Amino acid sequence: MLGWALTFLVIALIAAVLGFGGIAGTAIEIAKIIFVVAIILFVVSAVVGLLRGRSGRVP
Repeated sequence: MLGWALTFLVIALIAAVLGFGGIAGTAIEIAKIIFVVAIILFVVSAVVGLLRGRSGRVP
């Protein structure tokens, strides 16, 4: 998911350099949203992993 955020960031940077302000603005907003969602999912996953602990035994 962070790969998608970086992709949109690169698209935004290229569009800004070429003078496409509307496309650059839209791409950077999408990148921000995807980045925030990725961070939230990471935190939720980390908390769930800590709460569950290691339930299985390794022989």
